[in-house]
Amino acid sequence: MKKDKKSKKKQKILLIFLIILLLATNYSFLDQKIQELLNEQETGFVERVIDGDTAVINGSSVRLLGINSPEKKEIYFNEAKKFLEENTLNKTVILKFGKQKKDQYNRTLAYVFIDDKNINLELVKEGLANLYFPSGKDKYYWDFKKAWLDCLSKEKNLCEKSKDNCSKCIKLKEFDYKNQRIVFENICGFDCDFNSWEIKDEGRKKFIFENFVLKSNEKIEVIVGNKTNTKTILYWKGEDYVWTETGDSLFLKDKEKKLVLFENY
Repeated sequence: MKKDKKSKKKQKILLIFLIILLLATNYSFLDQKIQELLNEQETGFVERVIDGDTAVINGSSVRLLGINSPEKKEIYFNEAKKFLEENTLNKTVILKFGKQKKDQYNRTLAYVFIDDKNINLELVKEGLANLYFPSGKDKYYWDFKKAWLDCLSKEKNLCEKSKDNCSKCIKLKEFDYKNQRIVFENICGFDCDFNSWEIKDEGRKKFIFENFVLKSNEKIEVIVGNKTNTKTILYWKGEDYVWTETGDSLFLKDKEKKLVLFENY
């Protein structure tokens, strides 16, 4: 009986020793995994909202991932900023990071969550920001794509369709993003005045039509480059490229900045 007790005691001691040895052996592995988890997200306090996609959190500027909201003097700038303020200002949030943690301006790049709600995504749902993935599609991309398509069906804010007579006349015949070239056609039996219409990518790049009329049943090419315009080709000057290899969107808007058409790849 005493031998059995001694044997069990030795087994317990051996088991404890093995557990300690296992933990000691794998400490660096466990520590690495813990650090990886911590580096993927962190808690922050929203001190100030700068605009619809930028806020000061924990003393640092944070650029919200997956979206691009209107700039000052653009339609829905105030609404986007107000929405972000109402949902985040003076609140504790969770920041979840993507492929890059910093941008070229040293701003932190993050998805902002409150109570498991992705605030970045909510801005797209409300039509106060368009989807924006310049570094490539991540695990959240399809949620944002669906939210934008839903927004288009509801015509909310930035997703509102143009009421211009020519909005149903203009068709995107070619979107050759690899060669930075797009072609529009006017399929109607009357001319369309494009003055102050604009083409926009997911980010801040814009091409604004000046004193241009697309005649009935004619086409116009817009090509990124610095050459001289012709009757059938307009050049998007001042840019090396507009459409990114990792995916992008094309927005054509009328002079009231309402959406004529949208294309995505």
